[in-house]
Amino acid sequence: MLRATYPRAVAVAEVHGPGAALALVDSLQLDRYHLFHAIRADLLRRLDRDTEAARAYEAAIARTDNAIERRFLERRLTEVRAAGSC
Repeated sequence: MLRATYPRAVAVAEVHGPGAALALVDSLQLDRYHLFHAIRADLLRRLDRDTEAARAYEAAIARTDNAIERRFLERRLTEVRAAGSC
């Protein structure tokens, strides 16, 4: 379900902006999936909602077992914390 909706969320973000895509993603209610939180984090970051983005990156990090994904998400978390002084 998430994989089918992710490309749609990307398209919505490009055409209608990250706010519209965030509404789409939030309607999914897929809390247990790390990609759900990673997508939310990126959209929140693009909306300059750094504190919320940081929380979403933390949730994504907590839910992934993939070391490469974890390092990427940790870098993004560091960036968003620096940008928003979270």
